[in-house]
Amino acid sequence: MNKNKVQVKICGSSYTIVTEDDPEYVENLAETISGEMKLICNANPTLSTTQAAVLVALDEADACKKATASADNLRAQIKDYLEDSARARMEVDVARREVERLNREISDLRNKLAEK
Repeated sequence: MNKNKVQVKICGSSYTIVTEDDPEYVENLAETISGEMKLICNANPTLSTTQAAVLVALDEADACKKATASADNLRAQIKDYLEDSARARMEVDVARREVERLNREISDLRNKLAEK
């Protein structure tokens, strides 16, 4: 895949990012981070840029961990649903075979009655 060099500005500092991602995606990430840092700095003007960056990093790490846990939970639920579905399909197959057996038995009994 192609490497892209993307120039971004975060809180007044320029960075060159080398990535395989779409440049627009990286620029949007930088805008998001810069915006969050500005909000934190505006709320507490005594913070340095580094302190704001650490707080944003902690917030993003927290969001990432929670999203990962949520995704893991959804995967587990889907796995349970798939197992339930497979079990239900097996039960349906067993019930179908039983219905077919009973229909044959009914047919046999009707034929015996018809012969008498």
